[in-house]
Amino acid sequence: MKREPRPLSARQEAVMAVVRSWIIEHGHGPTIREIGARVGLSSTSSVAYQLAQLEERGLISRTGREWSSCRLEPPKPPRRGLRSR
Repeated sequence: MKREPRPLSARQEAVMAVVRSWIIEHGHGPTIREIGARVGLSSTSSVAYQLAQLEERGLISRTGREWSSCRLEPPKPPRRGLRSR
């Protein structure tokens, strides 16, 4: 039995919204401090943790070491497996 992925937390949704809008406005990802300022987090490690969680889920990726190189990943189509009758 396949488990459904957990929904994003409110904070993860807020971070995703900032990343999405920033990329649309500026053409590149925001820095950790820019994300923190927009979502109300003063701790850069908290922002980095949220970004790492989103990256682990496959929602964002980065091309370099810096988070400002992050980009949104297209949603993956649902996997289709073999069904037993």
